[in-house]
Amino acid sequence: MREAGGDLSSQIVTSYDCISFLTDYGLEDGFVAACHGVATRIAPAARLIDITHLVPPGDVRRGAAVLAQTVGYLPPAVHVAVVDPGVGTARRAVAVAAGDSVLVGPDNGLLSWAIDALGGAQTVIHLTNGELWLHPVSATFQGRDIFMPVAARLAAGAGLTSAGDEIEPGDLVALPAPTSRVSDGEAEGEVMSVDRFGNVQLSIPAADAGRLGIGIGSALVVRCGRRQLTVPYLDTFAAGAPGEIVAFTDSAGLISLAINTGDAAQQLGLPPGAHVRLSLPPTG
Repeated sequence: MREAGGDLSSQIVTSYDCISFLTDYGLEDGFVAACHGVATRIAPAARLIDITHLVPPGDVRRGAAVLAQTVGYLPPAVHVAVVDPGVGTARRAVAVAAGDSVLVGPDNGLLSWAIDALGGAQTVIHLTNGELWLHPVSATFQGRDIFMPVAARLAAGAGLTSAGDEIEPGDLVALPAPTSRVSDGEAEGEVMSVDRFGNVQLSIPAADAGRLGIGIGSALVVRCGRRQLTVPYLDTFAAGAPGEIVAFTDSAGLISLAINTGDAAQQLGLPPGAHVRLSLPPTG
């Protein structure tokens, strides 16, 4: 990141050495490459880091979780995220200064958890300045024609407030915070996301499980709906026998359920948002 003067109350002018990119575009078409090309034409000095392009189509929640759990490990950057089932509708396009970075994408909640992870929104711009876009603008490919060109211009040193009209941070669409609480001897949460291996990430931090006395080697009772099962809490899913359901602390510090060489989400029938409770087995 290279400071070029300005302040948050007037013209924010900061150049960035990096652009990160997350979408649900997949890898079978030229969509990602087209966006890369746009960025490279406008900001050839910026590095491009692809977070993922395999977010399930239209799954804003999954995209939000992956983005929020990744941005803290990236350098200061313009983070472009596009999971946008409302593309072409009245939903806003925004750029948000948060921490030492800027996030660019649709105002549909996709950016909200990452904004929080970076310390909260400092300045929010509704992207209304068409001079920074590609033309003609496709109604269905605003990642190429609006989000990436604006992001690349910001990376190259354009002032944030030049991208459009400032709006209040409180006006941003935010996804509900994931449920996570400890009460009556149970840790309660929900399925945050399911990865491509079928591992089920819960919203329950390992620290909350620890408050209940749950630790490595413990047996753990998992309740989801009417289903109840007891699984071992291990240091990694690979420590379980092939086909065994295990609980472990994942790389984000959250409790996850997995099957060694299997698909836990499919076997347990746990989609994102499903309610889950964890506890130690009863004694006596």
